[in-house]
Amino acid sequence: VQLQASGGGLVQTGGSLRLSCTPSGPPFSNYVMAWFRRAPGKDLEFVAANAPRIYSTDITDYGDSVKGRFTISKDGAKNTIFLEMNSLNPDDTAVYYCAGGFRVGRATLRTSNAYDDWGKGTLVTVSS
Repeated sequence: VQLQASGGGLVQTGGSLRLSCTPSGPPFSNYVMAWFRRAPGKDLEFVAANAPRIYSTDITDYGDSVKGRFTISKDGAKNTIFLEMNSLNPDDTAVYYCAGGFRVGRATLRTSNAYDDWGKGTLVTVSS
């Protein structure tokens, strides 16, 4: 599965951006998608994940540093996930990567190695 991410850019502190990610192929009912980010000089960090559940509401999870400010959502008709980022600050400056996989379990939502598919990344820069 190929992932196409977009929506990065330059924004001032306190501003908002929305990232999107679309996987190739038809919608998969069991495909987990997530966002990770890598800030300059830092390790890859989990941002948010969306895990579909066929007979119930999707499971979402957020990294501690973005909880309450970022929202991950999915448009099933467009087979696209979004990351709405609000109250951005310079610490959010990073390359954001969309990730997806069929083998991701609830216990491994935050684990980058659990995801098989990765997009090329989109740069988000927050100016102070």
